[in-house]
Amino acid sequence: MQKAAFLLYAVAVYVVFLATFLYLVGFVGGFAGLPLTVDQGPRSPLAVALTFDIALIALFGAQHSIMARQGFKRKWTRIVPPAIERSTYVLFASLALITLFLCWRPIGAVLWEISSPAGKALIWGLFAAGWVIVLTSTFLIDHFELFGLRQAWQHARGSRPAAPRLRQPLFYKVVRHPLYSGFFLAFWATPRMTVGHLVLALGLSVYMLIAITYEERDLVNLFGADYEGYRGRTGKLFPRIHKR
Repeated sequence: MQKAAFLLYAVAVYVVFLATFLYLVGFVGGFAGLPLTVDQGPRSPLAVALTFDIALIALFGAQHSIMARQGFKRKWTRIVPPAIERSTYVLFASLALITLFLCWRPIGAVLWEISSPAGKALIWGLFAAGWVIVLTSTFLIDHFELFGLRQAWQHARGSRPAAPRLRQPLFYKVVRHPLYSGFFLAFWATPRMTVGHLVLALGLSVYMLIAITYEERDLVNLFGADYEGYRGRTGKLFPRIHKR
């Protein structure tokens, strides 16, 4: 009964994540028809809007960084069973994003806008490419493990998870963090950059650069010299032209 409940929980969390991820694409892209986007929503004075938006980005970043650390996980799994630890992390991450959607305060001053049809098409193509890179990268490193489904499924079957391996499929052969590269592209590729969009893109970019530092520290602790060698051969977010 417990195994079935854990699996059902993991599936439900995955559905919440998927809906949140799809809304994030529309939120960042400012898609028409959505009630809340980076440029559409309740307005506030500039100082209030900046305070709200920076606090929301900080909340999202803190949740991601703290809950992803190995020290936190060791303590957390005394409360949350390991089979659903990852799903619970994904749930909290989704809730942090939903909070950002609901409480975001747009700042509409336009910094730049591309008016030519060819220019807009190019930028939207880069925006779409960013999200494709993000999604593809999750499947390259095991999408279902990343979002907690595999752990619950293995628990339901009574099987043990395989030992972690350092793999470099496709994008990972030339870039250590293609998932973050995709997010950078998606957040910054917009034909109409408002102050609010800039705050979102800049805030999340700073968070990702900080997160990469901690993530690489964990990977060095896990894989040792193998990861050090991999880091020496490949770029962090963009392909390295000259190898060390």
